[in-house]
Amino acid sequence: MTSPDSHWTFLTNHARALLGIAADPDVRLRDLAEGIGVTERAAQRIVADLVADGYVERARVGRRNHYRIHPEVRLRHPADRRLEIGSLIALFEDDPGPVR
Repeated sequence: MTSPDSHWTFLTNHARALLGIAADPDVRLRDLAEGIGVTERAAQRIVADLVADGYVERARVGRRNHYRIHPEVRLRHPADRRLEIGSLIALFEDDPGPVR
């Protein structure tokens, strides 16, 4: 049983941003931030990190950004380097419902 005062989660904000972009490649930073539960400025920094490390490509389309994920890029942590981010995204693409 979890404590209501427990503040940790299994997914980082970077992972949540990646999943948000995967779900909607045309997502606005404002909406991404709201979905993650961070400020728009924090979402901007997170996306900049993902772009800088080659996980996401950002292209300007009119007044909006369009994002393209590079699913072949490997996870950063040494223990997870064998996995590509496409595998992580695939885990969350189709929510099968609760595990029994």
